[in-house]
Amino acid sequence: MRASDVDAATTTMTPTSDDFAPSRRWQRAIDALRLTFWRAAASGLVPARWFNRGLPPAEARAARSGELSIEIVSHCWNYAHLLVYQLSSLVHFPPQHADVTVTVFYAPEDERTAALLRFVGAFEVPRVRWNWQPLPPPYLFRRAIGRNRAALVSRADWVWFTDCDLMFRDGCLDALAQQLQGRRDALAYPRIERCTDLLADDDPRLRQTTPALVDIEAADFTPREPGRATGPLQITHGDVARALGYCAPIAFYQQPAAAWCKAHEDRAHRWLLQTQGTPLDVPGVYRIRHVSKGRYGEGSAVSRVRSWLRQHQG
Repeated sequence: MRASDVDAATTTMTPTSDDFAPSRRWQRAIDALRLTFWRAAASGLVPARWFNRGLPPAEARAARSGELSIEIVSHCWNYAHLLVYQLSSLVHFPPQHADVTVTVFYAPEDERTAALLRFVGAFEVPRVRWNWQPLPPPYLFRRAIGRNRAALVSRADWVWFTDCDLMFRDGCLDALAQQLQGRRDALAYPRIERCTDLLADDDPRLRQTTPALVDIEAADFTPREPGRATGPLQITHGDVARALGYCAPIAFYQQPAAAWCKAHEDRAHRWLLQTQGTPLDVPGVYRIRHVSKGRYGEGSAVSRVRSWLRQHQG
C-alpha cells in the first residue's frame, strides 16, 4: 500500500467561499476520513515501513563533527507577538560554534509578521542567516507544507522544526551542536524545556504593537520533560530530512487548507521515522504558553473553545 493509494479518492482541496455546497460537504467528510486514517496509522496501527521506504538507515547517515550547520524552521500566522521573542533570542544569544539558518514561513497578508521580519532582517547577526519564505495562506495553514519544503532543500547537518513560541536562549545552540557531534539519530529533542504558565491575551508581555527586540525574565519559566520530540522540538538529521521531507509520503498532509489545521502531522513525522526521538541535554530552550490561539481567528468559535479547553486542562 502506498500513500497515493489512500489519497487517490480525493483531489487537492481548493478553499471556496461556499462552505455549504454539497461538494464542499462531501469534501469535508472525505477529508475527515482521511485524517482519521492517518491519525490511526501514526498511532502504530499501520506499519510505517509501508510509507517510509526512503528512510536512510543509520549507517548511511553522515556522522558529522566539528562546527555543524543547523537550520531552524518556524512558521507564523497572526503570532507576531510570539515570533518576536523567538527572533530576538537569536539576536541576543547568537551561536559561537555553529552556523544557523533561520527559516520562517509566513503570509504577506499577515502585516504584523511581515513588518517584524523586515525589522529583524536588518540585523546582521554573526553565524545566523535569515531566510524568510512567503506562502499563500492556504499553504501556510497546513504546517507540514512549509516544513516539507524546507526539509527537501535544506543543506544543514540538522534541521530543527519548531514553533514560533519557542526561544533559543543563552548557550542553547552551541550546546546542541556539541550534543550532536558524530550522531546519526533520525530524530532528537531537548530533554528539558522551560515553559511559562498560560499567558492571557492582556498579559503585558504579549502586547507589543511595533517591531522591537524584546526579552523575558527566565524566572517566569519552569522546567518540563516533554518525553518525546513534540511539534516544536523535532530536531531531525539532515540526511533524513532530505530523504523523507516532512511527512512527504502522506499527500493529505501536503494539501492546502481553508483554515488553520491542528498539527496532527507532528505525530506522523515521529511514526515515519520510527522513533519518539533521542533526548539530549540542551539548555536554554524556553517556550511561551498562551491561552488564545490567534491563528484560528480572533473571536471565532474555534478560538473560544480551544482557549477554554487550554485554561481548564492547564
